Amino acid sequence: MGTSGRRPALESARARVLTCALVGSLVGSLLAGCAPGRTGPGPLPTTAPPTARAARAARAAACEVPLPTAWDTAFAAGEYRPPGGRRATLADAGPGWTALQLTGGDGRRAVLVREGETSPQTLLRFADPVGHQLLAADFDGRRWAAFAVLEGRTLDSPWSLYVWDAATGTTRRLARTDRPGPLPRPVVHDGTVVWAQGTGPGQAAIFAAPAGGGHARAWHTGVLDTPFAAGGLLVWREAAGGHTRPAALSLRDGRPAALPTPVAVLRDIRSLVSDGSTWAWIEGETEPRLMVWRTGDARPWAAVTTSPAADGMDQLRIAGRLVTWRTPETSYALDPGPGSYARITPPYGYAAADGNALALAYSVGNAKTAGARAVVQVVDAARLPALPRCG
Repeated sequence: MGTSGRRPALESARARVLTCALVGSLVGSLLAGCAPGRTGPGPLPTTAPPTARAARAARAAACEVPLPTAWDTAFAAGEYRPPGGRRATLADAGPGWTALQLTGGDGRRAVLVREGETSPQTLLRFADPVGHQLLAADFDGRRWAAFAVLEGRTLDSPWSLYVWDAATGTTRRLARTDRPGPLPRPVVHDGTVVWAQGTGPGQAAIFAAPAGGGHARAWHTGVLDTPFAAGGLLVWREAAGGHTRPAALSLRDGRPAALPTPVAVLRDIRSLVSDGSTWAWIEGETEPRLMVWRTGDARPWAAVTTSPAADGMDQLRIAGRLVTWRTPETSYALDPGPGSYARITPPYGYAAADGNALALAYSVGNAKTAGARAVVQVVDAARLPALPRCG
């Protein structure tokens, strides 16, 4: 989900707006990491933990480098061209698949584009082709896809969660809510769909349900934000005792699970993301820093600390070895090996990623005019050459 090429209600900085509007209403500024002045208990502490201070001393921050021509070529070769002149809006991407919203003269629908297939698989035709919008999706690469649809043009609109069965081509609604809470970002794991939703004033629950049908079970309840998959873990940030901290469950059975120590000790961070081996987060409000820790590292690394790349950074994603993020102006990718980063989209572009899949979306021309062209490009991050080293 992103910017210029998307629906009008979600055109500005998605993660900051969505978190402040919805998660902020659930837990105040503890989880939101919003600008001072809004309602809530107050701004987050800005003091970095000792591990972060040590990281800054141990390794210099990354530098910005020009985007290599080989990356531009790969992005152009991976452009998705929707059928029949329809407009494509990127929702999510993963290994061998991309979830899109297609809008045209025949209405609006959610589709799944699988690698090697010539035609997109329709997941759902929206009852309201103007107000309904695809929020997020996940696909296990074999049979089950889960996706969330916002049923309105404002961020506090109700939303529904659906499951699509590739074996039968059928879709069923799994859940629906009109209560404020975390935005839905479903996780599909071993035939189970996991998601979070608001359950009442100041509370949300993590639910799990069999993709093929059956009752949903509440795995956890608390003051929490949207969970994500990190290897075999389900991870989120939870507010307790005046701070936020990372927490985790096993995706296998929903039991509490331990986090790596450098992650478990974190407090009052935002935009935590991981693929199970690489972890990235943003710390600091007045001087935000992108922190990265990989399994085997002695300590976290303060990778990006300078403006404008660090201003308003959000929407962290991991694509193979790369860590991507978005600012209010554009999107970037960090290559930890050479210790450098580069802009990967034109102004107001955004990215989605999972596994080695890296998908970019942006608009050529003013997205609010009829002549604008929405661009969606999907590449295998493992095939991109390393970014140049600093200096």
